Amino acid sequence: MFDGFWNNVLRYCRYFVTTLLGVFLNAIAPLVPLFKRPVTLIAILGLFAGTLVFVSLTLRAMLGLSTI
Repeated sequence: MFDGFWNNVLRYCRYFVTTLLGVFLNAIAPLVPLFKRPVTLIAILGLFAGTLVFVSLTLRAMLGLSTI
């Protein structure tokens, strides 16, 4: 009855990982030419870090977690 159960489970995990990788690569592809100039690279990294900190602090406040 469950002859290929684990094969099917692993197949869906691989499908999920490859789908996420494809979405990530397609999202990053338009930004690659911007990384050639150091000024835009620093600006994009700063924007990414600021967004990450903002989301982190917002989630901590919403969930009532300690800020330290």
